[in-house]
Amino acid sequence: MKLLGKLLRLLLVLAIIAAAIGIWKREELVRVAAVRTLFTQDNIVGNFINMRGAFLYTDMPRGDGPISALPTGTDVPLPPDAAAWLEDRQATSLLVTKAGNVTHESYFLGTTAQDRRISWSVAKSYLSVLTGILIAEGALPSVDVAVVDYVPALAGSAYADATLKDVLQMSSGAIFNEDYLDQSSDINKMGRTLALGGSMDEFATSVTGSFQAPGVGWKYTSIDTHILGMVLRAATGQSVATMVAEKILIPLGPEADSYYLTDGYEVAFVLGGLNTTTRDYARFGLMIANGGAWNGQQIVPNDWIVESTTPSAKTAPGTTQYGYQWWMASDATPREYFARGVYGQYIYIDEATDVVVVLTSADRRFREQGRAREDIEMFRAIAALQ
Repeated sequence: MKLLGKLLRLLLVLAIIAAAIGIWKREELVRVAAVRTLFTQDNIVGNFINMRGAFLYTDMPRGDGPISALPTGTDVPLPPDAAAWLEDRQATSLLVTKAGNVTHESYFLGTTAQDRRISWSVAKSYLSVLTGILIAEGALPSVDVAVVDYVPALAGSAYADATLKDVLQMSSGAIFNEDYLDQSSDINKMGRTLALGGSMDEFATSVTGSFQAPGVGWKYTSIDTHILGMVLRAATGQSVATMVAEKILIPLGPEADSYYLTDGYEVAFVLGGLNTTTRDYARFGLMIANGGAWNGQQIVPNDWIVESTTPSAKTAPGTTQYGYQWWMASDATPREYFARGVYGQYIYIDEATDVVVVLTSADRRFREQGRAREDIEMFRAIAALQ
């Protein structure tokens, strides 16, 4: 009887362990299934305002300060063809400001002003701002430091000879397939790593191939931004989520808490995982347009804003230009630049007209030739009417 009792207890323990493993694996499988259907026509809009349902995440509280004003100005009509453009892009929100006043604000496809929306690569521009802040604070001496000086684990990777400037400009030379439509691409492997709770740092250090030396030319490589985040964490001993919240978001007086998607080690998905409201994206854009200042506080030095939003990367002549994690059109006017994310996320800034435009979308055709150019032309048309 004693032997039978021990056996029963052992079976009970094994059953509990099996159930726990089953729950753990079920959560992983649910996340992987969500990733596989993240961009499907039926799910994309709902997913883009509820990314916490598909990935691990860390909250970024807004703080206990007052919500900063976002005044409403005179409502300005959009260009005549804007309605068709918004429908074609599957736009989910559009907010326009002129001289700091909201002149247009609309929400579409069942979304609301309260929804926290995925930034995708718009998040890269936030990391650029954080870099400028940390350099000003002395945590980093300049953009010319070698990344391996801060992250020795990169010594055997494609980033062994890269500088901070190289990764800011997407000039690392690392081989990284960014084709979202290819399930075997590096960008999709990275997404599965994230969904399974793997390590983004390990994924980054596994990128070993190079097609050219760092600093020689330009190629958009999203994993460069994760390397940037690794350096910022190493230089400060703090998480990117903590620093972005404390040094950027909270000083803006946001309306809502934000959150970052994370890997299984609570490392923020800095190259595209920030989620916040349309109005809080607008506050960020207005601070940038105002030379890094907001409500009397200099959040980031103006000289960093100018340097990071000026074309400096070695992009091909006549193509879209790049600075430090910011874009400029091939024919950009002085001080016209934008943050851009896949599927049609934008913060467009034209300092000459004092206009900021925020667009969030679920545009599954975003990769089509000329589509991004059409978006910029629409932003310019909107700005011209303000």
